[in-house]
Amino acid sequence: MQQLRKPPTGSAGTVWALVVTSAAGFITALDNLIVTTALPSIRRDLGGGLADLEWTVSAYTLTFAVLVMFGASLGDRFGRRRLFVIGLTIFTVASAAAALAPGMNELIAARAVQGLGAAIITPVTLTLLSAAVPPERRGAAFGIWGAVSGIAVATGPLIGGTLTEHLSWQWIFWVNVPLGLALIPLGRLRLNESRGSDASLDVPGTLLVSGGLFGIVYALVRGNTDGWTSMTILGGFVAGTALLIGFVGYELRAKHPMLPMRLFRHRSFSIINVASLLMFLGMFGAIFLLSQYLQTVGGYSPMEAGVRMLPWTAMPMIAGPLAGALSDRVGGAPVVAAGMALNALGLGLWALAVEPRVSYTHLLPALIVCGIGMGMFFAPSANLVLSSVRPEEEGIASGANNAIREVGGAIGVASLGAVFAAQGGYGSASLFVDGLVPALWAGAGAVALAAALAFLMPRQRRTDGPDTGLAAGETDIGAAVAN
Repeated sequence: MQQLRKPPTGSAGTVWALVVTSAAGFITALDNLIVTTALPSIRRDLGGGLADLEWTVSAYTLTFAVLVMFGASLGDRFGRRRLFVIGLTIFTVASAAAALAPGMNELIAARAVQGLGAAIITPVTLTLLSAAVPPERRGAAFGIWGAVSGIAVATGPLIGGTLTEHLSWQWIFWVNVPLGLALIPLGRLRLNESRGSDASLDVPGTLLVSGGLFGIVYALVRGNTDGWTSMTILGGFVAGTALLIGFVGYELRAKHPMLPMRLFRHRSFSIINVASLLMFLGMFGAIFLLSQYLQTVGGYSPMEAGVRMLPWTAMPMIAGPLAGALSDRVGGAPVVAAGMALNALGLGLWALAVEPRVSYTHLLPALIVCGIGMGMFFAPSANLVLSSVRPEEEGIASGANNAIREVGGAIGVASLGAVFAAQGGYGSASLFVDGLVPALWAGAGAVALAAALAFLMPRQRRTDGPDTGLAAGETDIGAAVAN
């Protein structure tokens, strides 16, 4: 019987590892955007306001962002397969809790626990897959893993809208439960255990960055409700900023820092991470509002709204490979900068086109431009991150960039939501548009600033040398981590 429980090796082990880790990556990536087209239905059912809807999205992304690097450390110390199973269990139970939530507070809490599970699952899927695949085949394996995660992000609004319309919004969470229950025993039986050489845990750093980001996002979400000059809001900004400064100071002195500050001494690494934060700030904040606009103002059903979001969310599947090939010719920095500029242009086109009564065809050009721009951003930006650090630092650099992007998404939902609430609301179609237009311009401004920063990166294409960290096949790894 013991022989039957031993995980498979060779080609069979590779296939099983790819299937299990890709499926796990799919459900965790899916929950980034699957909730967006269900937000109007959730608001009608549970009676939540704008702040509640913001936390429904941000509780997942923020928890994931601040804990993903800590999750990687837990896997290194206690065993990656063990943490993979634990993370899946947490994610599955939290998904069921979200589906059963009787109110907004319970839903938000369940989403935060989902984020914890995803933060454990995501980093160990890559290390488990890497351990199971021969070096000469890792590029293809990581490419498949990244493509599956990309499909999850692209189809998230459509899947969420379809489930909400034909079943109920609760099914956007119930769908995770059978997948999770199937993957838990498969993970135990089909994956080999492995551990990292560095088993240190940066608990103080995790607490400092978690508290700091929560304080700032809380203040942004509650600012319009409590008053921007109230003690609660000012306290959130001040305490959050102080904790983040304390985090940087601690990481500079820590023996085993969660985020080595020395990485930011490289200009390209610093710029691409700041630009990524701004890019996701504008992108996630806009998607949060636009998915609601299509239903609240446009009158589309949840599934129809999801279909109409596809020119934006699915376009990177087409533009991404072309952008990767172009970056090989001209370098990653110009391609990333151009992609961000197109995103800013697309958001500006949205802001000019949205009205209480407007046909979808008038909105379509903005969607396509945003989708092409997003596709030009993903793969080249991942390569820029990896090429700016030493090979042994690639894992921590990729994890940091992934976390920073998620932080940008959480801040984007909160900040663009704050602009929306200050100028408009849900009272009527005209009131919604009154809030949406300045929010879109704010998002376009953030992404335009990201594009300007990207143009400051070194133009040369780096393919070798001590700091590149890129070898044959690692382009696919970078793209996989990015997604």
